[in-house]
Amino acid sequence: MQKLVLIRHGESIWNKENRFTGWTDVDLSEEGVRQAHQAGQLLKKHGFTFDIGFTSVLKRSIKTLHFVLEEMDQLWIPVKKSWRLNERFYGALQGLNKAEIVQQYGEEQVHQWRRDPHAHPPAITENDERFPGHYLRYNDLTYRELPLTENLSETMTRALPFWHESIIPALKQNQKVIISAHGNSLRALVQYIENLSDEQVTQLDIPTATPWVYELDDRLNSIRHYYLD
Repeated sequence: MQKLVLIRHGESIWNKENRFTGWTDVDLSEEGVRQAHQAGQLLKKHGFTFDIGFTSVLKRSIKTLHFVLEEMDQLWIPVKKSWRLNERFYGALQGLNKAEIVQQYGEEQVHQWRRDPHAHPPAITENDERFPGHYLRYNDLTYRELPLTENLSETMTRALPFWHESIIPALKQNQKVIISAHGNSLRALVQYIENLSDEQVTQLDIPTATPWVYELDDRLNSIRHYYLD
């Protein structure tokens, strides 16, 4: 049996301010830093160690993993970063207050944008300062890979190549793996691992900085999963 640990980043500044974040590279709040350190302490208490870590290219995810590994005295392990683990790209909603958007568009519409795996939030244009093509970290992406908006299904589509090409090979080598990512990129991975329906994944909530442990059989099928608390 192998164990795989997933962890959503700690509270970010925009989480605290109730804003849509997406690919905007906001930092952890003070509470988010505390949560990340606490998660590392919890993993250490339960005897976890890791051989490799995976994270997105956004600082809230990178720093969460750093603080976790710092508490475990495992900062030396290799960490691979990929844009494919980034949060879902929320398009024109990024930076806007969620409560104000509900007032403007209605609760049902906003719920659909946030939860329907096939619903797209309003798109941005390439001239928008939020367009990823303006940023150095995304220089290697093709034109088709640079989003203007994104739904959960598309988040899964761009996350799965990294899962199959980088994470699965590590697991097959019996490496102990931790993935630090985001609410929606993790939901996409969980939907794939658990073969969840669209309706089931709509109900899935992943709390910040709470280690989610998967126990996997020899074929890397899920035996069971649970939150560490």
